[in-house]
Amino acid sequence: MKKILTIFAAVLLTSTAFSQTKKIPSAVLKTLEGQSVDAATLGGDGKIRVVSFWATWCSPCKKELDAISEIYEDWQHDYDVELVAISTDDARSAAKVPGVVNAKGWPYRILLDSNKELSRAANIQSVPYTFLLDKEGNIVFEHIGYAPGDEEELEEQIAKLAKK
Repeated sequence: MKKILTIFAAVLLTSTAFSQTKKIPSAVLKTLEGQSVDAATLGGDGKIRVVSFWATWCSPCKKELDAISEIYEDWQHDYDVELVAISTDDARSAAKVPGVVNAKGWPYRILLDSNKELSRAANIQSVPYTFLLDKEGNIVFEHIGYAPGDEEELEEQIAKLAKK
């Protein structure tokens, strides 16, 4: 009987752990205009959202955002998705962010995590780092790094969510 109870408890704990949803933690971010935004408000509004962590010094980050920008208009039309690009540049190098964004012509919402508050809370160790949020704001896909073609995998994940 003791063995059965132990197995039942283990199954119950495992199923509870897997049923918990993961959301973006609360942390203060800044817009390019200096307004505060709570990261926790980035999801749960009925919109599929890609959250991409990047930095001005990170070549793979810029390549990823460039690749997505080429197909982003299609994503918006086909899936009603929004991409939020969160710069992890520190306070000194954050001044470079608007110049990079303008030079690249990225059509994304840009936020700054200069104090690394969100990066620490979400345990983001390196960039590029991408979250995909479902319409309820749950993190349903995570990806670290960038190689050409990764944007296609991301689009497959977005398409699955859009069908739900």
